[in-house]
Amino acid sequence: MNLILSQRALKLTSSVIREILKVTERPEIISFAGGLPSPETFPVDRLLASTESILKTAPMPALQYGPTEGYLPLREWIAARHSTASMRIDPADVLVTTGSQQALDLLGKILIDPGSRVLVETPTYLGALQAFSLSEPNFVSVPSDEQGPQPEMLTNDLLHGARFMYCLPNFQNPTGRRMPLARREQLAQVAIDAGLLIVEDDPYGALSYDGEVLPTLKSMMPEHVVYLGSFSKVLTPGLRVGYLIAPQALHRKLVQAKQAADLHTPSFTQRIVYESVKDGFLDSHIPKIRQLYGQRCDVMLAAMREHFPRGVTWNRPEGGMFIWVTLPSGIDSMELLSKAIAQNVAFVPGEPFFASQPQKNTLRLSFVTVSPERIQRGIAILGALLARECGA
Repeated sequence: MNLILSQRALKLTSSVIREILKVTERPEIISFAGGLPSPETFPVDRLLASTESILKTAPMPALQYGPTEGYLPLREWIAARHSTASMRIDPADVLVTTGSQQALDLLGKILIDPGSRVLVETPTYLGALQAFSLSEPNFVSVPSDEQGPQPEMLTNDLLHGARFMYCLPNFQNPTGRRMPLARREQLAQVAIDAGLLIVEDDPYGALSYDGEVLPTLKSMMPEHVVYLGSFSKVLTPGLRVGYLIAPQALHRKLVQAKQAADLHTPSFTQRIVYESVKDGFLDSHIPKIRQLYGQRCDVMLAAMREHFPRGVTWNRPEGGMFIWVTLPSGIDSMELLSKAIAQNVAFVPGEPFFASQPQKNTLRLSFVTVSPERIQRGIAILGALLARECGA
């Protein structure tokens, strides 16, 4: 067979994280690599009861094709969940997706032409770069600090021709940083003044360790934002149920793109999610996730203070699943990874998270799936390795 791949297919690359996860399947590996929610938080009994109820009371519609937009009661629940006193979300603006990763793919398909300018944070979520890259954009990195993208750097030259800006305001993957309220207000004003569309990706917003929730960018400028949410981090990722909330002009095109992609997100899993969350279950379940993640974050931070040498710096997240580490200049975390794996410890190098000018002396640590004892042991091993690399 004379197989000729498309130019788009030839540009496809594997996720660095997914390749690392293949190594971490070995039980001896202490993995700080995967951005996976802890299985300890999966409400198995709740999901089992929901599944049994659906198969007993409504088996035929649950196992049948459904509307592309999604299961209406679930869309109504999502709309009510995100509505505020100043912003009412219409269920007609909600599109249920097969994970929020599909939402990124759909947005790339309807908003990006080859060469289109797309603004991203520095660094940013690797999965978004992968999803958008298929449409061949021109990524432009927005200067960012520990509070997120810097609105004052969004000059007219930078904004000119931009299709949208992609950002994660809450406990960002990979840095774990959260955009404070004042920065959100500044960014919203810039976007309104410039007529800039914002894609607000928010899978971690509910995971504040102290329970404080900041206003979404969507609530500040509803017509300028496509909001992406997910049940993966607060319920379970295996059901692959996410969603987006978009202005109607965009929503119609997103629905058409989804029809071409997969017709609809599985009816069965949508109903399982709705049956599980409809009566307020998340309000009691999410605090348990926050507590577990906050405790493990504290354990890792304490171990890092004890074992990491001088010259290594890191953030102290207020929520989410990640700690971002900066090594002394000259140390390549990709090379460091192979040495760490040889000692049965894994992490994610920072380089793949940059759309341009990667900072090779950075890495991401995730703590939520690792027990406190293994966190302490793994950080001690990594600290000793870093001490040798730093000459400490």
